[in-house]
Amino acid sequence: MSLSRRSLLAAGGALGAVATAAPPASAAGEESDRRRVRTGFERLAADGYALLAGERVGVVTNPTGVTRDARHIVDVMHADAGVDLAAVFGPEHGFRGTAQAGGSEGRYDDPATGLPVYDTYLKSGQPLADVFTASGVDTVVFDIQDVGARFYTYIWTLYDCMAAAALAGKRFVVLDRPNPVTGRAALGPVLDRAFATFVGREPIAQAHGMTVAELARLFNGEFLTSPVALETVRMTGWRRTDFFDATGLPWVPPSPNMPTPDTALVYPGTCLFEGTNLSEGRGTTRPFELLGAEGVDRRWAEAANALGLPGVRFREAYFAPTFSKFQGRTVGGVQVHVHDRESFDPVRTGIGLLVTARNSWSGFAWRADHWIDKLTGSTRVRTLIDAGADVDETVGAWQTDLTAFRAVRKEYLLYR
Repeated sequence: MSLSRRSLLAAGGALGAVATAAPPASAAGEESDRRRVRTGFERLAADGYALLAGERVGVVTNPTGVTRDARHIVDVMHADAGVDLAAVFGPEHGFRGTAQAGGSEGRYDDPATGLPVYDTYLKSGQPLADVFTASGVDTVVFDIQDVGARFYTYIWTLYDCMAAAALAGKRFVVLDRPNPVTGRAALGPVLDRAFATFVGREPIAQAHGMTVAELARLFNGEFLTSPVALETVRMTGWRRTDFFDATGLPWVPPSPNMPTPDTALVYPGTCLFEGTNLSEGRGTTRPFELLGAEGVDRRWAEAANALGLPGVRFREAYFAPTFSKFQGRTVGGVQVHVHDRESFDPVRTGIGLLVTARNSWSGFAWRADHWIDKLTGSTRVRTLIDAGADVDETVGAWQTDLTAFRAVRKEYLLYR
């Protein structure tokens, strides 16, 4: 992957002070600021919404769009005469979060504010541009908490909304929030465009290690055919090494099966089990930390522990999902216990679990639709594991692509 001629556009040359740079600070001041992470919305509001002055505004958000004191930003903006909030756009699961995976809330008027809520889920291109046009807004604002994995759909809602806003001639503003599993590194295979879906539109790594504002800059500079008029309001006080519990911000589950930051930590690897006939823990209190199927026994945990994967151990576990795969039936498997999150590699761990599940349980199978290829971004992981490749061989197969992505990614990072 080479850097696009549009890279300079994404650098935000004329985007305004609030969008492009943190205020200067002494080392002591920086450390104090770090203890109080200020989100993009917090900075926008503190500036009296100057960036949105004179504009009719629509917000793409969900239940994670909250202030430090857990008020929703739509409720806050609606009550403030300093901003002309005219519409809300809901993603998968909906603006108020009432829908399960693969669902949305449709078009309705929000009972709390009276604002029209438009559904963006599974819309892209001109149909989504038509939604923005019909709403009558001038500027589309995005504020949703991501979890750091390529196949988590909110970043592709961001991508689709940016592309649609460009088609509709709308300005686009991204309010930044932390990557809850740090922004230290990009990990895992890079998507092959031949496998592009809503769980991966463009060639980024499986664990991208970026914030949504950084991703927006990357999308605008590298992937969008027609770049949108983009502005990003960055955070202050956040460092790339920070996990979510260092931010002081409230955690709101971004989706029904992402209840805690611990879930987000393992998700970039264990979500791969969606592509198999094993339960990924949906319908339990520990989704993506509990994995299993009928007929699996202690041998899987023993084999996984024998790999000596850094920062993680596996416990033999039995559970009965209340919905999704194996609903109401007791299954055997493993619980993933991360004991050192600094050294933990979620993608390598996910591959190790796939390899050992296949080798220790005769009933192992990929989903018939080869969903695993959409999740990993190519046929490579599936075919290597089927051919008997071990963890090192499988992980080694994507390193060239990952190195190229890391070089591109570096150009769009906003934080140290």
